[in-house]
Amino acid sequence: MRSHRQNHSVAASLIVSGIALCSAASAQAPSGGKLEQKFQAADTNHDGKLTLEEAKAGMPRVAKNFDRIDVDKKGYITLDQLQAFIAQRR
Repeated sequence: MRSHRQNHSVAASLIVSGIALCSAASAQAPSGGKLEQKFQAADTNHDGKLTLEEAKAGMPRVAKNFDRIDVDKKGYITLDQLQAFIAQRR
């Protein structure tokens, strides 16, 4: 049976591990605000949609995955679709 002190030690270790995992995930993908800024900058006609051409010019990594993000095959992606794609990959 664990003591009260051991339980706190285990809990602290889990918290630290969780923080480390969140930090690693954040380092791999832009934060929500930064991603939105990049999306808006790449969306040169400001219609809230990113075409493949706009992605190639402003977000090349998005362009490489464009077909996987554009699941509805409409020829454009939205910020919501991009955020959902990133969330799936985490």
